[in-house]
Amino acid sequence: MPRGRDEPAAVRVYTVCDESKYLIVRNVPSLGCGDELGTLFSSYGPLEECKPMDAEDCEEYTDVFFINFSQLSNARFAKRKLDESVFLGNRLQVSYAPQFESILDTKEKLEVRRNEVLSRIRWIF
Repeated sequence: MPRGRDEPAAVRVYTVCDESKYLIVRNVPSLGCGDELGTLFSSYGPLEECKPMDAEDCEEYTDVFFINFSQLSNARFAKRKLDESVFLGNRLQVSYAPQFESILDTKEKLEVRRNEVLSRIRWIF
């Protein structure tokens, strides 16, 4: 493998229940750059919340942030584009956080997905 190239990432498949409008962003530099991170993520859709997570374990000189999108599709797109991207010299680690969803959030997410699948099926036939 040539120097300077990353190995291809392993493919990860997410189910509907794994995906979430809540994201956890690790490996953010501890430079007080929460506003810049919020601006970066808000370019993929409106945010409801962007705050540092004090309870999360993180490495020295890095922070962990909690991002809450208003729509799941925006969170899905942001995760796809920003996971493993470089932000102020650090490679971001973006993961879904379905553990923060309420029962109502989960029910809404499943209903939206059901409607999307039904509309695609109707289009085919």
